[in-house]
Amino acid sequence: MAAKNMVMDVNEVPKLSKWIIFSIQHLFAMFGATILVPALTDLPPAVALVSSGAGTLAYLLITRGKIPAYLGSSFAFIYPVQMAMLSQESGIPGAMVGSFLAGLVYGVLALLIAAFGLNWLMKILPPVVVGPVIIVIGLGLAPTAVDMAMNYDGAYSGKHFTVALLTLAITLIGSLFFKGFFGLIPILIGIVGGYIISLFAGIVDTSGVSAAWNQIVSAGSVGEFFGAIFIVPDFVIPFVHYSPFDVLSWNIAAIMMPVAIVTIAEHIGDQMVLSKVAGRNFIKNPGLHRSILGDGVATIIASVLGGPPNTTYGENIGVLAITRVFSVFVIGGAAVFAILFGFIGIITELIASIPPAVMGGVSILLFGIIASSGLRMLIDNQVDLGDKRNLMVSSVILVIGIGGAMIKFDIGDVNIEIAGMALATIIGIVLNLILPGKESGFGNGNMFETDEEINNTEA
Repeated sequence: MAAKNMVMDVNEVPKLSKWIIFSIQHLFAMFGATILVPALTDLPPAVALVSSGAGTLAYLLITRGKIPAYLGSSFAFIYPVQMAMLSQESGIPGAMVGSFLAGLVYGVLALLIAAFGLNWLMKILPPVVVGPVIIVIGLGLAPTAVDMAMNYDGAYSGKHFTVALLTLAITLIGSLFFKGFFGLIPILIGIVGGYIISLFAGIVDTSGVSAAWNQIVSAGSVGEFFGAIFIVPDFVIPFVHYSPFDVLSWNIAAIMMPVAIVTIAEHIGDQMVLSKVAGRNFIKNPGLHRSILGDGVATIIASVLGGPPNTTYGENIGVLAITRVFSVFVIGGAAVFAILFGFIGIITELIASIPPAVMGGVSILLFGIIASSGLRMLIDNQVDLGDKRNLMVSSVILVIGIGGAMIKFDIGDVNIEIAGMALATIIGIVLNLILPGKESGFGNGNMFETDEEINNTEA
């Protein structure tokens, strides 16, 4: 495979000036979603930034620097994290223990893939299942993007929606018409342009930035100066702030661990899409077992810091698809910036001052790219939706996932609830396994080779 119009290959090192700009663009692309998840789950946003960056660096290390993927807060875990925090009033420690267990699911799966190959997993998660699940993830995020773009304090705001649409327009124009260096940073240009428009519209709250700046300029000593610049995020660390054994329960495990099925399907979909976009087969080299292990380790890192579970980000894949800059050094730079920004108060306040309307405008494009990537997966793998079997599997996944269906049941004192994406994924897997004609679910253009071909490829 060869990526079309590649600007920078996976292992190319950019010049420092471009490196910084490219990395900041990825930081901005993931920032809205990564910060939104802790905002919805009452987790510390600064910790989410630090755990996101640390998880991404671990991922790049585990995958031997061969996959340009950024990891950020997972939307699939929003509701489970909320439920785990409420379970037996365990709070953040309960959610972190559940996240740790979910990360272990990744590790076990990675070991199984390394030991037994991919064929068994592909029978469970063929393109006809993974494609619609990715569409569900993208369309499931659509209300979030529209809400950020259109509403303010829970009510419709024409001013905010106008800012969002202008931000989206700048991003689209930059993607389609800008040339040279500026053509490589349309997302960043869109956010900066939207921010400037927001300043004129009077919807930017700069009080946090002003307060942080006043602390810096009023510092009377070197110690006070550095104390004003740097902050310590509100980490929640096991055996320091709590004992995991005090909050561990079957209920938390039942709430959090099944969601790993969804994020693993999302992960596989992201790897397939990223492979197509970058012109590399990351499933073969460095191997799906490494990328899944990296994802799991990133989630475990987040759990021991007090941040939300991590997953590979479709938003950043969207940036890669638009810019054609695939350098892992750019991704690593974004991870380092995320960690630094989590400790620098004024920068955190500056980024936090970006109005939701601006992030909503950009997210309309980026979240749409996620859904379109699922559709592209079906097309690239030539999955025939004229086949009634494939049509039924994909249709059920889409309606159950987007419609928000759920199943609740009790096992003793354990209350189990499987909803939305998790339920859609499980039902899709079951339908694919029990309906006749499973071969058609792989399509005619499946990128996954046999285990023998994969094993003959250098890892």
